[in-house]
Amino acid sequence: MNNEWHTFLQQQQATIEGDHVIDFGDAAQERQTVESDTVLADLSHLGLIAAGGSDTETFLQGQFTNDVQQVTLQQSQLTAYCNPKGRMLASMRLFRRADRYFLSLPRSVLEPTLKRLRMFVLRSDVSLSDASDELARFGLAGPDAEKLLGSQLPVLPEAVDEVVQHADLTIIRIPGQQQARFEIHGPSGALTSLWQALQTGASPVGYPAWSWLDTVAGVPTVVPETVETFVPQMANLHSLGGISFTKGCYTGQEVVARMHYLGKLKRRMYRAHVDIDTPPAPGEPIYNAGAGTDNSAGKVVLAQPAPRGGVDLLAVLQISSVEAGPLHLGQPDGPALSLLDLPYEVANEA
Repeated sequence: MNNEWHTFLQQQQATIEGDHVIDFGDAAQERQTVESDTVLADLSHLGLIAAGGSDTETFLQGQFTNDVQQVTLQQSQLTAYCNPKGRMLASMRLFRRADRYFLSLPRSVLEPTLKRLRMFVLRSDVSLSDASDELARFGLAGPDAEKLLGSQLPVLPEAVDEVVQHADLTIIRIPGQQQARFEIHGPSGALTSLWQALQTGASPVGYPAWSWLDTVAGVPTVVPETVETFVPQMANLHSLGGISFTKGCYTGQEVVARMHYLGKLKRRMYRAHVDIDTPPAPGEPIYNAGAGTDNSAGKVVLAQPAPRGGVDLLAVLQISSVEAGPLHLGQPDGPALSLLDLPYEVANEA
């Protein structure tokens, strides 16, 4: 988080831990606000990798699950970076500003992702750098988000993944359930002015509240605890437009393609609720009732406090275990999970 943006957030009464804004003074109120009101959220918990040079498109095309050639100044995409076994090292949003590509992903996995990507540059004309503090970023979501943002900007992205470039700002429409959600990236000064204008109709919330919206939208996040745990389809990335099955070779492509063309999906990501006070960590196991602790049904992907109490989460689970039910968190006799709907259909592959 660069100093100018950090100072501005402090002036807004933000509670900041590292690069995470925890809240703006009342976390409990923010949990309720995010369910039905329009909210602003700092996104400094997401880092940015910048990629530039004449060979950048070709290089990135050989690394990620999605078709990089489809990323333009007006179109972003979800994508994943896999190991040779097809397991995700990172999930991210890829977008462009001017002549560079930007990879938006959790800061906790940025450094190992950047280090690994650099290993494969070799003699290509590609420059990769940590640009997390070069730009600031925040999110806007809620019933009045579109109207509010439209009062400040001449044009907005209409469909999920679409991008609008305006002056120094990059505005991206991202998945939401029923309400519009936007990410805005730009220099600290420009974002400070826009935040202040939007704050007349939106309430600031911390990282947990914004992350809860990711659970509602069914968007997975790979963090250190879940690196190399899931094939992209297990985290529903194919249903979110995060995989191209026609682009050609990339690291892990053989495994991902085999699951698509020859296999039947045995694990997929579900949304669930559990009546506990503290969210479980990513990677926390989930069990069928009566199962042994060496035979888990799946693992937590993302979990955050729910607006009306308890915790909402995303978890990759064996489909057969879900059908067998019931499911419990942490232990076979742990707190029971209640499954919730996702806002999209999950393809079962071949």
